[in-house]
Amino acid sequence: MRQAHLRHRGPFLPPLDSVRQYEFEPGYVVFTLPCPKRIRVMANGQLLADTAEALILFESDHIPIYYIPLKDIRMELFEPGKRVTESPYKGKARHYSLKDAQGAYDDILWHYDHPAKGSPDLSDYGSFYWHEVDRWFEEEEEVFVHVRDPFRRVDCLPTTRRVVVRHAGVTVADSARGVFLFETGLPTRHYLPVADIDMSCLVPSDTRTECPYKGEAQYYHLKVGETLVKDAVWYYANPVHEALRVRGLLCFGTELVDEVTVDGKVVEPPVTSFKFGYNYIGYKD
Repeated sequence: MRQAHLRHRGPFLPPLDSVRQYEFEPGYVVFTLPCPKRIRVMANGQLLADTAEALILFESDHIPIYYIPLKDIRMELFEPGKRVTESPYKGKARHYSLKDAQGAYDDILWHYDHPAKGSPDLSDYGSFYWHEVDRWFEEEEEVFVHVRDPFRRVDCLPTTRRVVVRHAGVTVADSARGVFLFETGLPTRHYLPVADIDMSCLVPSDTRTECPYKGEAQYYHLKVGETLVKDAVWYYANPVHEALRVRGLLCFGTELVDEVTVDGKVVEPPVTSFKFGYNYIGYKD
């Protein structure tokens, strides 16, 4: 749990004042919170798990993970796998493979028989490798990429601030009717209407990525004269509900173009993985 002098202090989430946090070294913690959502997991055309009693495990330097009660996992569909992994913070994990799947779903489920001393007791729970099963659902909504972190928030706010995007000496966008997207821990993104963008500078891209908080992104390359920046612009044609206000609006990667200004002030390009030509966890901001 929080140290006494930190209780009832930010972030405002009363359960954090009573949840037990397991601290293994300074700054490295592991803890669980109950998840009231109905969680379902599917693979090979079968329902593997269905629960309203999952835990979310939070661990330093990791994205959150669902742990599902073993009683809510269809263990009769599984057989012991070959893989064994060990974490100094959680213990030794045995893995299980889906029966009669011709090796397509080997070692997709893991379980800690004897959790490490001083760690959360996960002995009655199992978890699945997210990308090695076919589908995840929270209630009736399919979820992509990874667990939605309850501590992350997305706000999409209409704005009258003027956003100007310039590249290779050309103004490619100029708008005072955009939507700013604010997402916890990520740079502000400026989504602009198509009518305020020079679409002659955009070349359709085949790239598609998914985000658990916004949906599937589609892309354009930015071409100004002889200059080409791949996948510099993205948009969500059918965003999930948190991001409905940016539906069909276009966003220029601030770190991928020469200059973005907001009300005449230059926006400092954020340092992100996108600048270096790769995408750390499979989705754009």
